[in-house]
Amino acid sequence: MGPGQTVTVFGAYGHTGRFVVAELHRRGFVPVLSGRDEVKLKALAASHPGLEVRPASVDDPDSLDRALAGAAAVVNSAGPFATTAAPVIEAALRAGIPYVDVAAEIEANADTFTHFADRARAAGAVVVPAMAFFGGLGDLLATAAMGDWTAADEAHVAYALSGWQPTDGTRTAGAVSRQRRGGARVVYRNGRLDYVDDEATTFQWPFPEPLGSRAVVGEFTMADVVTIPSHLRIPDVRTHMSAEAARDVVAPDTPTPAAVDEHGRSAQTFLVDVVVRSGGTERRAVARGQDIYAVTAPLAVEAVHRILTGQTRTVGVVSAGEIFDAADFLHALSSHLSVELPAPAPTAAARPTTSPRTPSIVKPTS
Repeated sequence: MGPGQTVTVFGAYGHTGRFVVAELHRRGFVPVLSGRDEVKLKALAASHPGLEVRPASVDDPDSLDRALAGAAAVVNSAGPFATTAAPVIEAALRAGIPYVDVAAEIEANADTFTHFADRARAAGAVVVPAMAFFGGLGDLLATAAMGDWTAADEAHVAYALSGWQPTDGTRTAGAVSRQRRGGARVVYRNGRLDYVDDEATTFQWPFPEPLGSRAVVGEFTMADVVTIPSHLRIPDVRTHMSAEAARDVVAPDTPTPAAVDEHGRSAQTFLVDVVVRSGGTERRAVARGQDIYAVTAPLAVEAVHRILTGQTRTVGVVSAGEIFDAADFLHALSSHLSVELPAPAPTAAARPTTSPRTPSIVKPTS
């Protein structure tokens, strides 16, 4: 199986959803346009002649079943995922098809592991949350950096974004997450997700040249703290964000992304620097590219392609680094990303052992 099959895109008319639809079409799949707003779906279909429109709502299971009928897989690009993930996963399980989403919401991704891990594994189903710039990419890089290590002491994912013009969906998802946290921050320390009330600190991170040292907001926590420890034995996973981007994303007057090329990408550039440390040794994996929203589409679509063509290692609720060959996956995206990975890749027998768990957020005892 592979290209030529239909793939339902829920939230197809959203900013990231449009990139996903275009990438599916480019890869030879037939996207089915789905989401709540039929007017927006039809407007999108006008620019993609021949594509089917199937309106659906997360509070109407029958409409979701119709949206997924006959599809080979579903990509959920409709946030906030705290609201959409569970209903669309349920529909995918009923339809017996793989589910992939692009959720960056930490709590929503933790919920997916917690609530669906056993059911998906028992059904032999594939559910891949956070198959996106935040969550999926960092996990792939960390897995590739680990190489033949079976465990590490800590992992750092440092993001250098030239700026961050958030979409309306990003702002909405952020508001939902902040409400769930009650103003606290989420961190992954000592093998667990936790709430903390302390202030994040700003420090200098030594990004690879030519970027060099840049100010970052430490533990500006992203979905990598769910995906990486879901299968890698690393008790401390910390993500850091370039200070300029951290300011942009929370400023109320930052504009939404503006297209600067024929692909609809913004001028934003990024560098993701992943460092894993064990004892006194560290390994690094780096990715560079343009537009965090646009690059999410090839990440998600490559995942769909590999699932449908049997290039997977396991079933259940799984992160990208656990289900796919991380280095091979990243190299397959060479037209979208430039990557620098440790070499050589380990043999199958030496790959990191996994320690599956269901990440749940716990509050510290007082």
